[in-house]
Amino acid sequence: MLFRSKPAAPAAPPAAAPGKLAPPIRGQAELGYTKPVSKRDGKGNIVTTIKVKNMSNGAIAGLKVDEFWYDKGGDPVTGDTFRYRKPLQPQEVIEVTLTTPINPKMDRNQYKFEHLNGTIKTTLLPKL
Repeated sequence: MLFRSKPAAPAAPPAAAPGKLAPPIRGQAELGYTKPVSKRDGKGNIVTTIKVKNMSNGAIAGLKVDEFWYDKGGDPVTGDTFRYRKPLQPQEVIEVTLTTPINPKMDRNQYKFEHLNGTIKTTLLPKL
């Protein structure tokens, strides 16, 4: 009687060594983003999602995105803030979610991007 052995299962690839973290940028950082998508949820809020990508050579520490809503006269009405707690590594893409309570005076909105060590130059991208 002839026994055939089963082929050995391929060994799992070794766990990748953690990548090196890039040093944080000081001064102006470059950030790409997609067009914001705003939708009403069933709880009386407007939820805005934006995908952002670090297009700089270094990490962006303390990324903060502010959304401001204004009335027809240009006075601020409401808004929200998103903070990314970890350094955003080069070429890393994240999704920013801003939840703002609906106010009947809301007319238009504006976004402000900043980080701990300087300013951010933004570029609108068709997709990420």
